[in-house]
Amino acid sequence: MENSDVRDYLFHLVEEKEVSTSTLNTAINALKFYYGEVLKRRFAYEIKRPKKDKKLPVVLSQEEVSRILSSVTNIKHRLILMLMYSAGLRVGEVVKLRVEDIDAGRGMIRIRGGKGRKDRYTILSEVALKTFKEYVEKYKPEKWLFPGQRKNKHISTGTVQAIFEKAGDKADIKKEVTVHSLRHSFATHLLSGVDLRCIQEMLRHKHSKTTEIYTHVSTKNLSKIKSPLDMLGGEKHPE
Repeated sequence: MENSDVRDYLFHLVEEKEVSTSTLNTAINALKFYYGEVLKRRFAYEIKRPKKDKKLPVVLSQEEVSRILSSVTNIKHRLILMLMYSAGLRVGEVVKLRVEDIDAGRGMIRIRGGKGRKDRYTILSEVALKTFKEYVEKYKPEKWLFPGQRKNKHISTGTVQAIFEKAGDKADIKKEVTVHSLRHSFATHLLSGVDLRCIQEMLRHKHSKTTEIYTHVSTKNLSKIKSPLDMLGGEKHPE
């Protein structure tokens, strides 16, 4: 096998197979391992690593979010989706919420050990709070806000994804979205009226690759932010 064969193979992956950057990097790593560890030869063909694909997130419109939430009749399921959209939560964060993490008095939600293993606070929607109170009164959860079928276990992320997919189908959403799209939509819908640094803090996002830093705002600033769920209006949802 000549260097030209390796080059042609990688070119084939990119141009004809149109593989993703991650798949191409896997092929490069496999070749380097085979040459170095199996053949005990230097991988002579120098390859410039491709930059990671930059894909824009798919965002739901406010009208589409409203349709999704209105399509969910189960109050537990509706509250899960409400909290994800209204506070920009990751699916792994919403399933691990405890009852005491909902701070009704301060209008905030405590996220324990989110990405980066750091606790943070984000906003609590007034509309979501009303649904939360109804849900707690009806189901009386103890440890986990959203318990799963097994005792002392919270609901799984797969179940939440299934809830979202069912709601999306029922709401006739045509876009290729996942439950994580609620988080993307939260940030996008806030951009028109909220300081970007506040959104960045709530999501625990880096602003860009040029800065690669987190900005921090105090919780008193978070309390002044109105959730996009509350901007949808006080539409009534089926019980």
